[in-house]
Amino acid sequence: MSYETYPRRVQPAPPVPPAPEGSRTPPEQGGDHPSGRTGATRSGLAARRAEYRDRWEWRARIRADPGKHRIYRVVVACVGVFLILLGAATGWLPGPGGIPLVLAGLAVLASEFVWAHRLLKRARLAVHRFTRWAGRQPLWLRLTGSGVGVAVALGGAWLFLVVLGPPEVLPAGAIALLDRIPGVDS
Repeated sequence: MSYETYPRRVQPAPPVPPAPEGSRTPPEQGGDHPSGRTGATRSGLAARRAEYRDRWEWRARIRADPGKHRIYRVVVACVGVFLILLGAATGWLPGPGGIPLVLAGLAVLASEFVWAHRLLKRARLAVHRFTRWAGRQPLWLRLTGSGVGVAVALGGAWLFLVVLGPPEVLPAGAIALLDRIPGVDS
């Protein structure tokens, strides 16, 4: 059974609150320009954003109230920037740290900011292009690249242990095992 046979469920759009008095509304489409566009550069983007149907009802309720929406955007921005900074701070440590945290922070920001959404799409495209390129390489080159990557990760972990020593939060048995590695002293 293919994907197309399943019926799509579309949620109704949340009610749009009326604009406050004295506020500017975007110009309508179809001005004097031959293409039907007006002078506003972002009117198409704003129109698409207004038509966007949220998957989560709680977020639609927050977006309906301008005060709550402003606070929500500040919180989303703070969480996203925190994750990006945490990724930058932990990027040099062995293990998953830097890139996944930066991408998670970017995904958080993309949930609310258009510029971050565009940047995340570009990052996904770059990863997709790289994986396609790597898949076209001969097997010996892919295995060599993987081996070099593992060697660099192990070398980084060893250098971390030599410079800083084993973390004290580890159990005594794990520290005793790490003390057997040449150059590592607790």
